[in-house]
Amino acid sequence: MDAATPDKTPADQEISAPTAPDTRVDLVGLTREELAATLDLPPAERFRARQLWHWIYSRGVVDFEQMTTLSKDFRNRLTADFIVGRPVATKDLQSVDGTRKWLLKYPDGQEVETVHIPEEERGTLCVSSQVGCTLTCKFCHTGTQTLVRNLTAREIVTQLMTARDYLGEWPYGSKKAGAGNLSPDRQITNIVMMGMGEPLYNYDNVAAALKIVMDHEGLSLSKRKITLSTAGVVPMMRRCGEELGVNLAVSLHAVTDELRDVIVPLNKKYPIAELLDACRDYPGSSNARRITFEYVMLKGVNDSPAEARELVRLLRGIPAKVNLIPFNAWPSAPYECPSKSAIDAFADIVNAAGYSSPVRTPRGRDILAACGQLKSESLRPRKSAIA
Repeated sequence: MDAATPDKTPADQEISAPTAPDTRVDLVGLTREELAATLDLPPAERFRARQLWHWIYSRGVVDFEQMTTLSKDFRNRLTADFIVGRPVATKDLQSVDGTRKWLLKYPDGQEVETVHIPEEERGTLCVSSQVGCTLTCKFCHTGTQTLVRNLTAREIVTQLMTARDYLGEWPYGSKKAGAGNLSPDRQITNIVMMGMGEPLYNYDNVAAALKIVMDHEGLSLSKRKITLSTAGVVPMMRRCGEELGVNLAVSLHAVTDELRDVIVPLNKKYPIAELLDACRDYPGSSNARRITFEYVMLKGVNDSPAEARELVRLLRGIPAKVNLIPFNAWPSAPYECPSKSAIDAFADIVNAAGYSSPVRTPRGRDILAACGQLKSESLRPRKSAIA
């Protein structure tokens, strides 16, 4: 499916690209304190900010007129001065395996991709943090797109809100409020910050967005259901653990600095030993909350039994599990995926050492929605165009 105006969006909630710039202030992405300050309410009416927060994040409503617990005068003022925005989904693609990918366009024309992966007992939303990427990992399609800009907190949190719109997953309210035909089972139970970009190079915006996502009176997703993936921005890892307490995933992909310098160039700045020390010090890690090490399997590059044994040695003393990811090809990719027998032999060695090492089932390959395949056509504006 590829629809600019997909028929699965709740009919009364569909949002079209504006024909002229909207100068009203978007309330999505503000903290509670920022929301109250922006509304500039007198002390006797500050409870209105809490009511509005509930309508925006618990009910998913974008039309102030449908926020019926607010007074008519207040709703009129909100309509005149503010909006509850969403990006425009310029593409809505669905894989044969049920994976769904949206290409989301923001008001400045820049785009990112967001992916929903349905599974039997959970549904995971893969969220982007940057337009393009700061890094240039050689096996990653996103890494072939230079960084255009960071996403704001608003742009990060609206990826989840837009996915809920399209999946009909708002837990309260009428269809007009955005509930759609609600399934009895939640379709988004987990979030992984594993989309386009390096989250720890946009930490302030990522943190602000995830605090809204975790707010128990709003989107209400537990920190235990959120995983942040990093290629190894060592100085930010402890801060992430202390301030957010979310699960950590580390894109490792190699067991020697010589190889990792090539396929994950960030390693030249933060080599493996330094990265693993930061993992050992990550706040809250334990056998109950293990750090996930992501390892993309590349044929003839990092898939030998000797490298599996070295991986086991490196992880000694870290509460860890290993996600083995068969390489997902993309146009002009320089690598190939190993055979199933090679991947299984690697997994057997890691499992035998006591580390859980599931082989990730590729999802959404036919729509380039699998791990390492995300990319948009956004480009960094030329300086002459900005001036």
